[in-house]
Amino acid sequence: MEYHEIAPGVTIPKIGLGTWGMGGKQIEDRRWDEETITAIRFAIDLGLTHIDTAEYYGAGHTEELVGEAIEPYNREDIFLTTKVWRDHLQYDDLIDSMKKSLRRLNQDYVDLYLVHWPNYQIPLKETMQALEHCVNEGYTRYIGVCNYSVNLIQEAQSYLKENYLIANQSEYSLVSKAPRVNLLPYLQETNRTLIAYSPLGRGILPRMNFKTLTEIAEKYRKTVPQVALNWVITQENVVAIPKSSNPIHLLEFMNTMEWEMNLEDNIELTNSFI
Repeated sequence: MEYHEIAPGVTIPKIGLGTWGMGGKQIEDRRWDEETITAIRFAIDLGLTHIDTAEYYGAGHTEELVGEAIEPYNREDIFLTTKVWRDHLQYDDLIDSMKKSLRRLNQDYVDLYLVHWPNYQIPLKETMQALEHCVNEGYTRYIGVCNYSVNLIQEAQSYLKENYLIANQSEYSLVSKAPRVNLLPYLQETNRTLIAYSPLGRGILPRMNFKTLTEIAEKYRKTVPQVALNWVITQENVVAIPKSSNPIHLLEFMNTMEWEMNLEDNIELTNSFI
């Protein structure tokens, strides 16, 4: 297992588990609850102990499933992340959302609380003050953002008195490389983590036949998803949260770690995607 220090003295696996679609998308879907709970526990047993969810997922039902799934485990062994939706970024709304998430998760605190998307209709200072309140009240250990630009992160940080935005969650994969231009270098320079969602390109990378990717997978005797994920997590200050409830895929994620492509292959793979 490979780990990354996301905060001083706090490490998480380089691969975690995303939960979008588990328990529903924009609305709740209870048809596969038992299978979802089993899958989350299987992932934790494998060592994928960073679990990422959000109040938006399944209209809150996903948080309920995550809470039930992690109940048998030592809480200190889990790094639990959830997110506040863009409509709830006013001061009182955000704090209310935080409390509701904790109730659904059946937890006293989360490890990381993220703003899911920016909302330019709500003053950023107000949102940051609410996040800071959540830390001070013990509702969350750390705070961060998602889908923020460098300028927005800098502005947000300027409104915080005592806390540091430790992470920015962003779509990042071989087919979504925009963060490499400005965002990732900035996060590396400021010792923040990029949490990569959709690291398999929303399923495009495993489904399509990309010649260079396939050839490199064959060379290293790995699967295409393993190579694509490895490309993401071997970069400095980057972790990934692929989503799957399939035990075979979860095992596949585990074999993404503890190996690296040589530099030439990495460059060739990077350059093969525009």
